[in-house]
Amino acid sequence: MSILEKLPPLVTPVEIKNLKKQLADATLNKGFVLQAGDCAESFSDCHSDSITSKLKILLQMSLILLHGLRKPIIRIGRIAGQYAKPRSADTETQDNITLPCYRGDVINKPEFTLEARTPNPDLMLQGYQYSALTLNYLRALIDSGFASLEHPENWNLDFVQHSPLANEYQAFTRSLGDTLDFINTVEGLRTSSINRVDFFTSHESLHLLYEQALTRQTDPNHWYNLSAHFLWVGMRTADVNSAHIEYLRGISNPIGVKVGPKATPEWLIELIDILNPNNEPGRLTFITRMGATQIEKCLPSLIEAVQAHGKHVLWLCDPMHGNTQVTEQNIKTRHFSDILCELEKTFQIHHQLNSHLGGVHLELTGENVTECLGGARGLAEKDLTRAYKSLVDPRLNYEQSLEIAMLIVRQIGAAAPHKSNPKD
Repeated sequence: MSILEKLPPLVTPVEIKNLKKQLADATLNKGFVLQAGDCAESFSDCHSDSITSKLKILLQMSLILLHGLRKPIIRIGRIAGQYAKPRSADTETQDNITLPCYRGDVINKPEFTLEARTPNPDLMLQGYQYSALTLNYLRALIDSGFASLEHPENWNLDFVQHSPLANEYQAFTRSLGDTLDFINTVEGLRTSSINRVDFFTSHESLHLLYEQALTRQTDPNHWYNLSAHFLWVGMRTADVNSAHIEYLRGISNPIGVKVGPKATPEWLIELIDILNPNNEPGRLTFITRMGATQIEKCLPSLIEAVQAHGKHVLWLCDPMHGNTQVTEQNIKTRHFSDILCELEKTFQIHHQLNSHLGGVHLELTGENVTECLGGARGLAEKDLTRAYKSLVDPRLNYEQSLEIAMLIVRQIGAAAPHKSNPKD
């Protein structure tokens, strides 16, 4: 702790304030959030190819969303700090041996040995170092023009040409490229935003000792967590009296809360009053993760409660966590059809209630993994073991991620226009 507290911050208050402003715009339906990345990063994946592929898939998705939605896309990666994961059980048993569960590289190691599974505080220092290395490389890529909208062809992953969606994706890039070529021929229309995009980092605020060490007071009225631009908490740590909520209450970062099927309108409003007492747009995001079979039952009353109390809240949909299942071979997976179903129903519910869904929260990777069933290639259970690499939860692969982005555009395009809620 004492060493971490003296190390330089990873992000700056200026960047955090910029994100909060953009999230405020999204709250008012003037932007769309793409928050995505690994379920849990691993130290071993901190290398250039892995980082580049993660950035590429997020840029590809944001390109599709930008072209289709005609509004700013706010890119927030689950990256450069997502090294801790909550678990449903405290222990794991294999061959009659019981050990603590793996809780992420910043806490313990995945190997099933007592030494590896024993929590080690020195891993917090390694987590900081790997976060800094990842963030440094991301900044270098973006500052060097890697993310320039003038060259979307540079974002192509080598294997996207084999995707059933390749032609549709290439049509998007060609159309955007033609538009940018036209803009560049008209003097005065070219802007720096074409050449550089904003990219923000986020992780779950789970390991409070780590978060505390990287929280700094920047002026008499503001404390910032300078390990990431955006922090969120899950349902397990979102009790109104929990230490995690008390911690989030005290920092000035934009923050999020996962909202599951057990959430009540009363709890939601109490949480808003604690975390955003000034009703500041951009401060608080609710990330709903109900499951495809629960969303229609659980979500409407929550939206109506927020509207009735005139609260400023940004709504994101996490269609991943409520749809996890286990196969007969004891492999955790998610079916693409369930993910898509929850996402479509969430859009529809917001539209019916004169609300708007401001973004999505996804677990995905730019690698050619086989962890989620279905999608354009129809991955089946027999395919899971072919390239299952996740240490915790199953992720969308590159094709499934692109498909989600295209389907979001279709879903919003199919919705009839409606007036914004006056209370927004």
